[in-house]
Amino acid sequence: MAIKVEFAALTDVGCVRTNNEDSFGYDLGRQIYVVCDGMGGMASGEVASQMAVSTFLDVVATNDRSVPVEMTLHQAIMSANDTVYRTGTMPQHKGMGTTLVAACVDDGKLYIGNVGDSRAYMIQNGQCMQLTVDHSYLNELIRTGAVAVEDAGTVDLKGMESVITRAVGVTATIDPDFFAVDLTAGDIVLLASDGLTRYLNASDIGVLVTAGDLNRSCEHLVAIAKERGGADNITVLLLHIADVQSELLPA
Repeated sequence: MAIKVEFAALTDVGCVRTNNEDSFGYDLGRQIYVVCDGMGGMASGEVASQMAVSTFLDVVATNDRSVPVEMTLHQAIMSANDTVYRTGTMPQHKGMGTTLVAACVDDGKLYIGNVGDSRAYMIQNGQCMQLTVDHSYLNELIRTGAVAVEDAGTVDLKGMESVITRAVGVTATIDPDFFAVDLTAGDIVLLASDGLTRYLNASDIGVLVTAGDLNRSCEHLVAIAKERGGADNITVLLLHIADVQSELLPA
């Protein structure tokens, strides 16, 4: 199945931070895209996110194309975790880690892999839906029934608002989530760090993102997040599924 994908991305330091610990990357030939949001003291978060992106894409580039997409994503995330974890044993990088959310467009489907609270969204006809599930303290409370979904926006987390329960490079082993959805022409996919999603909800994103100018949509999303506080680095990556066609076999 032939798919035409349009792509744009933007990262911004935000209004408070002095360095950008977010990173993004892509392999247009394999139609794989990744966003990471690093954490750690000094410049370690920056190191973690850049290292995770480069390792992830190196594995993607060297994997045989006959390997199923889900397996490629899994191997790439595991390798990124191994690399960041080993580097994190060095005193100057102790405690570093990073979120990771990746998307692959293949044979009429969108495949998503994620660790942490960087998110993937699908936008269809102006309606936006979150595809990933945050690996966060709040979501753990919701999962266990300690907090009701309808109370999530008002519950007092006692300073634990930004705590995530899974991250690349923090432990020797990792448990990513994977999702797959069918694609149709006109779909828009957003990968974003929490520097965006702490200020814009799905309804905001559905209104602000348009297929006509993906670069402008990226700029608009970042600008709104900064207007609303911009306390963290902000990264957005947009994919527009411009065309989906079945490949015709020769007669």
